[in-house]
Amino acid sequence: MKKLVFILSVVLFVFTIQAQETSIPNVEIKTLDGKVFNTSDIKNDGKPIIIDFWATWCKPCVQELEAIESVYKQWQEETGVKIYAISVDNSRSMSRVAPFVNTKGWEYEVLLDPNSVFKEAMNVVNVPHVFLLNGSGEIVHQHTAYADGDEDELFELIKKVAKGEKIED
Repeated sequence: MKKLVFILSVVLFVFTIQAQETSIPNVEIKTLDGKVFNTSDIKNDGKPIIIDFWATWCKPCVQELEAIESVYKQWQEETGVKIYAISVDNSRSMSRVAPFVNTKGWEYEVLLDPNSVFKEAMNVVNVPHVFLLNGSGEIVHQHTAYADGDEDELFELIKKVAKGEKIED
């Protein structure tokens, strides 16, 4: 009996760990106007979601978000994808985020994580760090850093996720 309880405990633990690895954690961050936003509200009616961790001081982050912005409307029309751009600028520099985003004209849902609570919960070490979620909110792909053309590869993955196809990472 003890052996069975132990085995069941291990199996439950493994499933719990796997669930934590494939879904986003539930933490509170902020909107650009300072309101509390719970990450459990990151949803997109069963369509793909991108969570992009970035900072105003990170040139590759800005390059990536600008490259995606130039094709974002097309991506939305074709797949329904929604982007959440999570700024990890700290409390001293977070006041620069809204003016920065406004000058760029980004159409993304931009959120603030000045205390890195969400960043740490997602095990993000460096920015940019992009997560692709399927319509069920499960993480199906992630990548760090940015090189010209990465957005094209990301779009191919988004199209697969939108069609319900599995992604081999």
